[in-house]
Amino acid sequence: MALYFLDYDLRKARDYQTLYDELARFQAVRVLESSWCFNRFNTNCAGLRDHFKQFIDADDGLSVVEANDWATYKALGTPKNL
Repeated sequence: MALYFLDYDLRKARDYQTLYDELARFQAVRVLESSWCFNRFNTNCAGLRDHFKQFIDADDGLSVVEANDWATYKALGTPKNL
């Protein structure tokens, strides 16, 4: 199992709910306002990027990072909450 962080910039039309619903399906934990973490098996960053692109608009930005070490400060949640 790998730990992933997903960060996004929703720009013009900000439809957060579609993305939030999919993050909930992944049992993701919100780390910062636009940053979430979750665990997954048998995937990679490119595959997750391609999956989550369908839940944002074409002008939005998205970053997916696999982490093997992490630290937070004044975060809303942490990977310990998974």
